[in-house]
Amino acid sequence: MPLFNGIKVFSGNAHPALTRDICSYLDIKPARNEVFKFSNDETFVRVLENIREEDVFLVQPISKPVNEHLMELWIMIDAARRASAGRITAVIPYYAYGRTDKKDQPRVAITARLVADFITAAGADRVLTMNLHAGQIQGFFNIPLDELDATDLIAEQFRLKNLEDLIVVAPDVGAAKMARDMADRLNCPMAIIEKQRIGNSDTVKATNVIGDVKNKIALILDGEIDTGGSVSAAAKALTTHGAKKVYCGVVHPILSGDAHKTLANSVLNETVVTDTLPIPKEKLFPGLQVVSVASLLGEAIRRIHNGMSVGAMFERKELNR
Repeated sequence: MPLFNGIKVFSGNAHPALTRDICSYLDIKPARNEVFKFSNDETFVRVLENIREEDVFLVQPISKPVNEHLMELWIMIDAARRASAGRITAVIPYYAYGRTDKKDQPRVAITARLVADFITAAGADRVLTMNLHAGQIQGFFNIPLDELDATDLIAEQFRLKNLEDLIVVAPDVGAAKMARDMADRLNCPMAIIEKQRIGNSDTVKATNVIGDVKNKIALILDGEIDTGGSVSAAAKALTTHGAKKVYCGVVHPILSGDAHKTLANSVLNETVVTDTLPIPKEKLFPGLQVVSVASLLGEAIRRIHNGMSVGAMFERKELNR
């Protein structure tokens, strides 16, 4: 017997299209709520239907404006708790502030931990997220957290392209494990680019390529694209070292500022991203392919609701829908 009356999936203002796609996978309608700001810039949330003892899922990637969408999420959690929800799961496809996961400079905050504390304090019972910037963020929560991996979705897109002489490239040492996993999936070698970040700015310099990319098709794999500077510099370094084509696969398309122009004007042949974050129409560009994570999140929600293993989704690729 189910532990709760049923599933209710709500959306904040960050990415309602993704919520609709998740609900389509689950064959349910999005639950009704209203989330808006008063003239004094304060956020208001109201649940528009009965959720007493229901299994509630609140879908809200922490996209731009980051702080506004964070506040929406916290208030949505509090509203659901005060409406006597049976269980509240914060579905956060993109977890912002993930880069500040440690004290790497004197007198700085560990903001990723602070955000985790606020989510817990607001009243969330568990968290569902995707491809965290750093694995230790899981330990910042004292409530259950499920981290999904979109790498298989990206890998499948490149399997379909039937690319020969493929090599997976990590744009920096930090992305090496993710690149290794992708290389194993595609049964190909990997390389790593050494890069240097200048201070706290978004300016990067690719200094060296570790591995043989000459006459190969390179696939740069990373967790997120922000300004596009790192990926563009990596792609240029790869072509300089003899790569005949360069592709890019990224989970989270932040696309800050003129990132879309930077990528469009780079040597990249194609960039594959997921829809964990909304991409405004004006930031779509030729060579950009968007893969949906709705079925992945929807299947995880179904399993959480039914008390089934989420990890089993990745053991034998049980997700076939």
